Amino acid sequence: MHRYVGCCDGLNASASASPAVDFRPHQLNAGLEVVENHRLDGVVYFADEEGVYSLPLFDRLRQIRRFGTWPVPTISDGGHDVVLEGPVCKQNQVVGWHTSGDASKLQRFHVAMSGFAFNSTMLWDPRLRSHRAWNSIRHPEMVEQGFQGTTFVEQLVEDESQMEGIPADCSQIMNWHVPFGSESPVYPKGWRATANLDVIIPLK
Repeated sequence: MHRYVGCCDGLNASASASPAVDFRPHQLNAGLEVVENHRLDGVVYFADEEGVYSLPLFDRLRQIRRFGTWPVPTISDGGHDVVLEGPVCKQNQVVGWHTSGDASKLQRFHVAMSGFAFNSTMLWDPRLRSHRAWNSIRHPEMVEQGFQGTTFVEQLVEDESQMEGIPADCSQIMNWHVPFGSESPVYPKGWRATANLDVIIPLK
């Protein structure tokens, strides 16, 4: 089933006056509201245009029972450095975090927005999120850059014991974050499809 969800009409005037208006939180929240109001059952995942995704990732998403997380590498704007952010796992237990630098130590959970997914019932079943059962789970409209992931995840889980690291030992990279800020974007090695869009090149 596919459903189109519109939002942000009231922000158009603000966007005209200030190009810095960020529509993304409002777009995501519109989708979350539909899931909650209609009690849709499935898995919620925030993919975006700056991600490179492998097919096995989506197979793993279907297996998430409650909240799943995995490491995501980010390629720097210059394409020279790769920063890994996400869980360190022992089997499926999260036992630590890969961090992107000293500033990230202030975060509670070191997750990228494309590095976690959760069962949609957490949005509308209070038994699955008892510590915030009285609130609707939403993306904050104003949050410091780099803290979007942890700010949202803190509404879903209390600690790492309520997370599932995937796959076992978090041993595979299933998606990359490739910012479009670079004038000459560099794709991860082994991910370039030269023939057509149907070609899938596995990680090596």
